Amino acid sequence: MESSVAFLEFWHSAMIIGAIVMTAMSIVLYLVHRMRVSSITDPKEKHDYINAHEVRWYRWSFVCLGIGAAMGINLYGLGQSFTETMGLWFFVRIFFSMAGAVLVTYVAFMILKYYYPTLLNYKLRKWRYMPRINPKTGSKMRLLTEEEEDVHLSEGMQSEENIFSIDYDVWIDEQSGDVKIEKYNGRLIASQCGNCGFYTMRVWKEEVSQKGEDGSPREIIKHYRCDYCKTVRATAFNVSTREENDYRNYKPQTTKRNTKGIEVVKVEIFSALSGKLNYEFGSLEEAQRFLEEFDPEKAA
Repeated sequence: MESSVAFLEFWHSAMIIGAIVMTAMSIVLYLVHRMRVSSITDPKEKHDYINAHEVRWYRWSFVCLGIGAAMGINLYGLGQSFTETMGLWFFVRIFFSMAGAVLVTYVAFMILKYYYPTLLNYKLRKWRYMPRINPKTGSKMRLLTEEEEDVHLSEGMQSEENIFSIDYDVWIDEQSGDVKIEKYNGRLIASQCGNCGFYTMRVWKEEVSQKGEDGSPREIIKHYRCDYCKTVRATAFNVSTREENDYRNYKPQTTKRNTKGIEVVKVEIFSALSGKLNYEFGSLEEAQRFLEEFDPEKAA
């Protein structure tokens, strides 16, 4: 009898201390991660750190929270008369505490797997496309388009980007001509699935569909698959073959549009800085002038 009471007193004390320690550990892990993210000033480095470590830090934080919840559940009935002696109730309580811990961690992992990628994608896009500043001149750099950037990429880089899903962003300071090339792994960033709405659509296979006479790829097909609802889709991408002089002499072609019957033009802009923006115009010309003058920073 006395040994049972002594054991239960020790057990309950351990559960109280353990619940406090594990809950505090969960909060500390979260705060340490947030401080490490805040200490990184370079947008590219911050993007890579978040992409590589954020989910893992949150996962360990939830594990500690689940263990703390289990220890808290194990204190049920503390101070009541039936806790004075060991019995079946003790093992039933352990079972329920373990079930509670599994439930907390399972729900947390499901959130991290299916819901959180939407928020993570917003964060990654925000830091990836945040305007870069040239450290030499302090001037704002411009992000080149997919066609413009090929001039600054080597053949090996273009092969990586076109075949192995390596994405390169090229930023240029138009005043000084300085160029900054940033490398991203396209397979790590999921896009939004059109079926379930979650950001769980990833590239799982790529193939070259067309080749030039010299054997270089002219068109590739990327196959996407949703990790959540298993929806699949395929999209074809043309591989640019232009040279540097082609871009210098390139002039956009204007074609006559048939605007008959158009009453209103609606434009939806999805910005990493300000979210979804909606605009309406009376003609295509007004919409085109707006897009040419649109500044995402002013709209944020």
